[in-house]
Amino acid sequence: MPYRDCKESLEDSTIKLSTFAPNTLFMSDQFIKVILANGKDHSVKRFHPWVFSGAIKKISLPPDYEGDDVKEGDVVVVYSVQDEFLGMGHYQIGSIAVRMFSFTEVIPNYDFWKSKIQKAYDFRTQLNLTQNSSTNCYRLCFGEGDGLPGFIIDYYNGTAVFQSHSIGLHLIKHEFVKALQEIYGDELQAVYDKSEETMPKNAPIKAPNGYLWKRTDSPLETVAVENNHKFSVDWEGGQKTGFFLDQRENRELLAHYSKDKVVLNTFCYTGGFSVYAALAGAKEVHSTDISKKAIELTDKNIELNNIKNHTSFVADTFDFLKNRENTYDIIVLDPPAFAKHQNVKHNAIMGYKRLNYEAIKQIKPGGLLFTFSCSQVVDKNTFNSTVMAAAIEAGRNVRVLHHLSQPPDHCVNIFHPEGEYLKGLVVHVE
Repeated sequence: MPYRDCKESLEDSTIKLSTFAPNTLFMSDQFIKVILANGKDHSVKRFHPWVFSGAIKKISLPPDYEGDDVKEGDVVVVYSVQDEFLGMGHYQIGSIAVRMFSFTEVIPNYDFWKSKIQKAYDFRTQLNLTQNSSTNCYRLCFGEGDGLPGFIIDYYNGTAVFQSHSIGLHLIKHEFVKALQEIYGDELQAVYDKSEETMPKNAPIKAPNGYLWKRTDSPLETVAVENNHKFSVDWEGGQKTGFFLDQRENRELLAHYSKDKVVLNTFCYTGGFSVYAALAGAKEVHSTDISKKAIELTDKNIELNNIKNHTSFVADTFDFLKNRENTYDIIVLDPPAFAKHQNVKHNAIMGYKRLNYEAIKQIKPGGLLFTFSCSQVVDKNTFNSTVMAAAIEAGRNVRVLHHLSQPPDHCVNIFHPEGEYLKGLVVHVE
């Protein structure tokens, strides 16, 4: 029995699958054994899906294992130092050494992986997303939230886009292609892998972006619909998987407040907030982004929705906000992650404070500020305190109307609070 779900061919860099037989019984001595140090098993016993490298005491290989050391992507079984079974996962070199995909004894064959995708699909069906004529784009798989740590699938009107942070799951990506084909049937038109930017830098495999499967050679439908708003999605050349699906409900909330208002959408990327505000009856909408390509994408979506009362600006948001006093009724601040690691957390907080200070200072009296952070290392309380500090410095009275987060298709595993990365506030500025 193989100990890795698949191996990479050195000759042509293609993935050859060799999965566990469907009827194989679980036998722990046929897997690599990861033994945790004394006192380092508490988080795993609480079903947290990460095992950090510092928690590992020993790694034991099966007698007939090929090689002298564990390889990245290997399936491993995790035990306490008292030889208590804790779960199964994929091994990877780095601070997160094991990403747990099961806390029970399972055979990680095709049926197992398909069941994971099927459960994710069924959950989105329960959320009224999979057969919804007004919304045909959503996150199908959100990593730890769906029991597939480090693996994301976004669905855009017939095209599924993969992003892997886990080498183990990336190695079996064709298993997921097959599962999607069976689950979606004729509805699925293509599967695109966009893992080149998300795989570990020193990963021992190549992960070039490209199509894993296409139904035909004809052009794919690249216009997706979200709450009856049209968006052109560039999963090949755009940021992330092509569109920020995590702001769907927050864009809808903005629409609720936008009628007859002058709205500024900063860090606009593809203009999602701008489209919602304009179609909800905003008097005027401005979009700004430092990226010329982002502004081109915004303008394309503005035209796609036949919007006339919109102007876009290629500009740095910090500079743009200066000298705009009493111009805007609503300002949206949705910057990229200012911090991805703890060592730059302080600088990120100072950046958020400065940004919110400028917006609070400039907005019209009675105006609304939609402000967000997608930096995982900046928690909700820290972000709220930063906005409060900005309000104090601006010398204006501010009331909180809404606490915002990501939508339920970006589901948070209660045992993995790190999955709640998006936080936001809607505040009223007097």
